[in-house]
Amino acid sequence: MEPPLTPSFKVVIIGDENVGKTSLVRQLCEHKFETSQTPSRVVDFHIKPVELPDGWVKITIWDVAGPARFQVVRESFYPGCTAAALVFDLSTHITFDHLEGWLEEIRKVVPQIKILLVGNKKDIEHSSPVNLSTFLKKEVLIPYIETSAKTSEGVEEMFTLLANEAHSASKSQ
Repeated sequence: MEPPLTPSFKVVIIGDENVGKTSLVRQLCEHKFETSQTPSRVVDFHIKPVELPDGWVKITIWDVAGPARFQVVRESFYPGCTAAALVFDLSTHITFDHLEGWLEEIRKVVPQIKILLVGNKKDIEHSSPVNLSTFLKKEVLIPYIETSAKTSEGVEEMFTLLANEAHSASKSQ
C-alpha cells in the first residue's frame, strides 16, 4: 500500500559530471546500479515518497547534467527548489574543489536553498581524504553524508536527509 502523499518538495541533485548523481537517483528509485552509463540528459526527474518523523512527504528529484555547457539551462530548473544535494566524488579531488562554484550557481537563483553535501563513491579506495573542514567552516550549517551508489550504502539516508532539509525549509518560510 502506497503511503498518503501530503507535502511535495522539489529537490535538485547537482555536481560535476561523473560524480554519480544519476547513479544515486537510480539506486534509490530503481534499486540498481549500472557500471556503464550514457551521460545524463540536461535534466531528468523522479518522484519518490519518503517517510520522515512528521509523516510522509513526496520529493520530486531533479537530476541535472554537470557539464559547464549546460549551466544556463540548469539554472532554469532551480526556481522552486527547496533543497539541493551537492555531490562530489570522494576519489576525485577536483570535483571537491568545484563545490564552491556549484554552491554559488544555485544560490544565485535560490539564495535560501537548503544544501546537503554528499561525498559519493565511498566504495572506491582513495589516496587521501578531502579537506572538508575548510569547506564546512564557510558553510557551517550544511549537513554531510558519504554514499556509494554502487553498494547502496548511505543512499536511502541521503535522500531522507534531503527530504528533511526540504521539509524544514518549508516550515521556516
